Amino acid sequence: MSADIFKKICDARERLRGQAHVTPVMTSRTLNEMVGAEVFLKCENFQRIGAFKFRGAYNAISQLTHEQRKRGIITFSSGNHAQAVALTCKIFDIHATIVMPSMAPASKRTATEGYGAEVVLYDGDVHNRESIATELQSKHGYTMVPPYDDLNVIAGQGTATAELIEQVGALDYLLTPCGGGGLLSGTAVAAKHLAPKCKVIGIEPIGADDANRSFNSKTLQRIEHPDTIADGVRAPSLGKHTFKLILENVDAMGTVSEDAIKDAVRFLFYRMKLVVEPSGAIGVAAILSKTVKVEGRAGIILSGGNFDGEVMRGILS
Repeated sequence: MSADIFKKICDARERLRGQAHVTPVMTSRTLNEMVGAEVFLKCENFQRIGAFKFRGAYNAISQLTHEQRKRGIITFSSGNHAQAVALTCKIFDIHATIVMPSMAPASKRTATEGYGAEVVLYDGDVHNRESIATELQSKHGYTMVPPYDDLNVIAGQGTATAELIEQVGALDYLLTPCGGGGLLSGTAVAAKHLAPKCKVIGIEPIGADDANRSFNSKTLQRIEHPDTIADGVRAPSLGKHTFKLILENVDAMGTVSEDAIKDAVRFLFYRMKLVVEPSGAIGVAAILSKTVKVEGRAGIILSGGNFDGEVMRGILS
C-alpha cells in the first residue's frame, strides 16, 4: 500500500505545481543549541489558507469527475480543512458545504465563509460531525471529501515532506502533529521512500492521545471530545487508511502537555518571529520539552498558523 501512496504523492506534486506554495524552511541557532541537533522547520503556516491542508484538499478535489463536482462538495472540519476545501471549491467554481463545530475558532469560520462556502454549525458536545455530514450528503447528493481518511488527501499532505527533503536533504528525524493522521501518514510514506533511515515520529497533546494509544496497542482507539488547546488535532480517532499507514511507516509516537505547546508557540513567535497555531507547534513542543530527543538533522512540520487573536493573546501573555 505504501508504494502506491508514494506514487500518488509524486503525482500530487505535479498536480499542485503552481497551485500550492513551495513553503520556506526556517532554522534557528538558538533552537539548535537548546536541543542539541540541527533543526529544519517546514513552514506550512505560509501555505495557502495558512495550513498544509490546502495540499490534500486540492489534490483530492482536482481529480473528481465533472459529475462529482456538479453535485457539490461536503466535508466536516474544525477549520483548516474547511478553509482548504472552501478555497479549492472557489478555484473550481464548486458549491461547498462545511460542517463545523460551533466552538471552532472564529477566524477559521470567517475565512471559510469568505471563500464562499456554506457553513453548517453543530454542537460538538451533543452531535457527531460525521453523522451530520453523511446525512446532508445523502439528502443533497453531495460528494464527500474527508479531512484525512482519503488516499488522495493523504497523498497531497505527503507532498510537504517530499518538498522538505528536496530542500534540505536527508533527515535523521522527522516530527509532525497528529490529529486524524492524514499529515502523519503522508509524511511517513514520503520520508521512508526518500530518506529510508529517517525516524518518523507523530506528536499529540496528552489530552488527545488516541493515535498514541492506537499505535501502541495496535487497536484503533477513540477519544470523544479531546481536551486540548490545539483545535487542529481534535479528531476523535485515526481513520481506517491512516491507521494502517501509520502502523506500517511511523517509528514512534509521543505526547506533549498543554504548557509545552504554549511554550513552543511563544518560542516560535518571540525568537523566530513565526505565527504558528498550537496544533502546528506540537513538534517543536516535543523537542523543547525533551519529550522527544533528537540528534543529527531533524525536520519538523509546522502544520499551520490559523488561530484567533484572543487565543494568541492568552498564550503570549
